[in-house]
Amino acid sequence: MDTNNESSTLTPLSAFDIWDDGTARPASDLQAVPASGAAYRWLHFDLSDLALPGWSAQYLPGLARRTLLADKTRPRLDYDGHGMAVTLRGINLNAGEESADMVSLRIWMTADLIITVRRQRIFALEDLRAQVLDNNAPHSPGHMLARITEGLVERLEDIAFAREDTANDMEDDVYEHDRAPLDDLAPLRREIIKFRRHVAPLAEALTQVAQLNTDLIKDDLRHRLRDTASRCRWALEELSEVHDRLTAMSDHLDTVQNMRLERNGYRLSVVAAIFLPLGFLTGLFGVNVGGMPGVQSGHAFLLLCIGMAVIGVVSAAVMRWLRWF
Repeated sequence: MDTNNESSTLTPLSAFDIWDDGTARPASDLQAVPASGAAYRWLHFDLSDLALPGWSAQYLPGLARRTLLADKTRPRLDYDGHGMAVTLRGINLNAGEESADMVSLRIWMTADLIITVRRQRIFALEDLRAQVLDNNAPHSPGHMLARITEGLVERLEDIAFAREDTANDMEDDVYEHDRAPLDDLAPLRREIIKFRRHVAPLAEALTQVAQLNTDLIKDDLRHRLRDTASRCRWALEELSEVHDRLTAMSDHLDTVQNMRLERNGYRLSVVAAIFLPLGFLTGLFGVNVGGMPGVQSGHAFLLLCIGMAVIGVVSAAVMRWLRWF
């Protein structure tokens, strides 16, 4: 193990030397070079480790340090003569977290070294570690990068297809059963907006990786990386389609609600118009002054009611003839 005070306190999440046949052994130190005979070394760190900046300053070039230690990140690709720096994002599957708050993964790769740094747990890296422990490791840093991106995009596809199924169920409720899932619509729209904000630059970064002209990525890997980038764009298109469908549903619900309000308001206006002369009569005959007709007659109230019914029917008939309703 390295004797440097800063690096000796650095605790990796994973540290393996990997051979060409996919077998792996735990790294005996944290130097940025593999053991003798190994094809490459994989080091995986937590960004919150306080010893990571000091170790990076000792072993890594400037581009690698800036990428791995960045506080705020966006999916991107950087390449210079020392190696390739890639920042990616994965679905947040941590307990109590929203999946749309995608987690950042920082990668530094050379011909015989790949370093990954994360802030929160990334399940694609957990699966990769299990494969390495099972001596089923990628044969080169480029193959490991391809496997990492495939794991990230696979989970993204699952989310995109799940949200599409949710949109299908909501459309059935809205268009076929006339039920408005208002409690679910707004949160889902916000989630899709978050996803699109992260997935669009991720798809661009994966495309740039697949198209990068470098010896770090062999020709036999490019079709895998292109396929992964294509799947990421497909997931983005699915999310965009779901967003458009949710917008259409929201517009449809707003239109239906406005039509109902207008129809109910119209009906109330018609009823008010019919009862307007009747209200005048009841107000007129309700005054307590002398000289009111029918005060001494036992049939006056019945005649008044009949007269009001006739006026109501005539008023409705006139409005109908005038096509007011």
